[in-house]
Amino acid sequence: MFPEPLSAEEEKNCLEQMAKGDEEARNVFINGNLRLVLSVIQRFYGRGETADDLFQVGCVGLIKAIDNFDLSQNVQFSTYAVPMIIGEVKRYLRDNNSIRVSRSVRDLAYKAIQFKERYTKEHGKEPNIEEIAKELGVEREEIAVSFDAIQDPISLQEPIYNDGTENIYIIDQIKDNKNTDELWAENMTIKGALEKLNEKEKMIVTKRFFQGRTQMEVAEEIGISQAQVSRLEKSAINHIKRFYK
Repeated sequence: MFPEPLSAEEEKNCLEQMAKGDEEARNVFINGNLRLVLSVIQRFYGRGETADDLFQVGCVGLIKAIDNFDLSQNVQFSTYAVPMIIGEVKRYLRDNNSIRVSRSVRDLAYKAIQFKERYTKEHGKEPNIEEIAKELGVEREEIAVSFDAIQDPISLQEPIYNDGTENIYIIDQIKDNKNTDELWAENMTIKGALEKLNEKEKMIVTKRFFQGRTQMEVAEEIGISQAQVSRLEKSAINHIKRFYK
């Protein structure tokens, strides 16, 4: 059994002690976040890797998050750590080239897609994951895993996530030096433009357009969601474009 998660006060105290080099506080903090790792890696079950292997890789991501977390940024540790853990697991799966989708998982995904298409035609909107799971008589996590497991080619403009306010698209995760906004950014006088942005917008523009990072990579590095990176990036570009009109 894993230790119980730390309370907000315990987490803060541990982080403060860790900043002073307290190894015992570090161990307590790691153990207190093992349940977080477990909850994150469950979305990667069914990829051909054992739960133990995924958990170990997830713990590597957790430790990287701990080593890079900045307490002064006023961001919850879990908010910062989750993208780091996900990124570590995805790198492991990619590097090992071990995505082996079982027939049952693939069949479930196609049944879900068929239901999704029927539902959309009948109701004029797409079903949510709970509705799909209820129709097929499985848990919502199984639906999520099955969709994630089939990696057929899709359009770069296909929305892959929505935080309730804005879609994120495949193209947002791909390094693309031919992107119109990036070409525009590379050819402008950046110094004056960046001065018009706040610190977070400036950081995102620099990492995205001049260091070639993807939105997901930026999100992992600064501890916010990819949806937030997308919104801040668009806002920054609009501010700079207005400045240059």
